[in-house]
Amino acid sequence: MSADVVLASGGLSCHLMSGCGFPAPGAEIFQFDAVWAPTILGVTFHISKTTILLFLAVVLILGFFLYAFRRPKLVPRGSQNVGEMGYLFIRDGIAREAMGKEGDKFVPFLFSFFFLVWLLNFWSIVPFAQIPVTSIFAIPVAFAIIVYVTWVPLGIYKQGFVPFFKNMMFPPGVPKAMYVLLAPIELISNILVRPFTHSVRLFANMFAGHLLIASFSVAAFYLISASVVGILGSVASFAVAVALTGFEVLIQALQAYIFTLLAAVYISGALHAEH
Repeated sequence: MSADVVLASGGLSCHLMSGCGFPAPGAEIFQFDAVWAPTILGVTFHISKTTILLFLAVVLILGFFLYAFRRPKLVPRGSQNVGEMGYLFIRDGIAREAMGKEGDKFVPFLFSFFFLVWLLNFWSIVPFAQIPVTSIFAIPVAFAIIVYVTWVPLGIYKQGFVPFFKNMMFPPGVPKAMYVLLAPIELISNILVRPFTHSVRLFANMFAGHLLIASFSVAAFYLISASVVGILGSVASFAVAVALTGFEVLIQALQAYIFTLLAAVYISGALHAEH
């Protein structure tokens, strides 16, 4: 259980017998003050805990894979074996699955996204970190924008400006009368709704999961007292928090996979118009 969550939710003195109500954690557990605020060229950069975790994740991923492939061997062992398994998973399970052999050139892009999102999610169960960085909405939005400015220009380049939007708005096999309704829906869905849902899906899952774990962790601390109700409630809340943490590990990897797979699907749609 995170002491930071307890403090943010009501303090260490708030218990079942203390007279205060249950200090349910809210949005405050996702807000962090700047630990450093340097000013460069007149612009102040607020470096918070989540910023540090973001950069630390990048360093760890780069460090591991550079170490794994520093002296590659024909028969991989140890860290190289793990690195190759990760690469093959992205290449065969995501890139080629969505784009065929043409997807190989996009493997580095997808590979970077998968492991970065996964590690940023994983911070939520690491002691002293205990926050999924992707639960800060700006992070998934930034990732979705990167994907957006990749597949849209790519689609225009591969198909041409007019054919790209024509293929998007007028899918084949639909009665022509339906295009009056379908064309604007397809345009709004692909250009506006798609990047929004791409980011919100990741954000909402990590936000909700962390909030649930925090709530049951605080409940375990709040309910503990010299009473049957307090002891049973505290033990039950702690057990649920542990179970949710285990479930969250699966969700972290699943959300990284879904985000990366959707990126591959969008790029595939940009490369090849539907026929």
